[in-house]
Amino acid sequence: MSLALALARIDQIDQAFAPPAPPTPAAAAASPAATTASVGSFASALQGALPTNVLPSLAMGSRPPAPAIVAAAEGEVGQAEQPPGSNDSPRIAMYRQATVGSGVGPWCAYFASWAARQAGMPLGDQGQGFGSVDALYAWAQRTGRAQSNGPGVVPRPGDLIVFHEHVGIVEGVLPDGRIQTIEGNSSDRVSRNVHGTSDAVGYVRMS
Repeated sequence: MSLALALARIDQIDQAFAPPAPPTPAAAAASPAATTASVGSFASALQGALPTNVLPSLAMGSRPPAPAIVAAAEGEVGQAEQPPGSNDSPRIAMYRQATVGSGVGPWCAYFASWAARQAGMPLGDQGQGFGSVDALYAWAQRTGRAQSNGPGVVPRPGDLIVFHEHVGIVEGVLPDGRIQTIEGNSSDRVSRNVHGTSDAVGYVRMS
């Protein structure tokens, strides 16, 4: 249904269900079933009037979307090396394309570079990406994006989480403070992991 037709249909519904005057509190209290029925009828009619892709946001309320880098990483969970231990696969070769001059090898930084580029936030001064965790974190420190880990430091979803010779993406912070991540080259695949608050060397702020 086109937007114009949907709006016209909404006007018809509004006219059909608009009461001549607001009910008094006493009347509403005396007839809650009737009020509920009217709301239900309106919702059913509205469902027929609006495009279906609008309905979930109306039903669930507004909820902030995951950062784009997290959304990109989430779609890759389970991608694995072929064969195991090879540091390679057709999909991992695609991650390498987000870096300049990188060959087959440990690929956690390739994956972070790819997810950042997918989110429109390429890593590096020229957007060249990184095949080395050390080079990635050195760039973050030089450009003011690095946050050393320590007491009271809480990452945000979408930050990069940096370990010794490894990097991942912060998916979220659990209620107990542990950090849930998505990491390339973790057990030869893109994996979800959970880390203690003291495990990371630091974080790279992406926004």
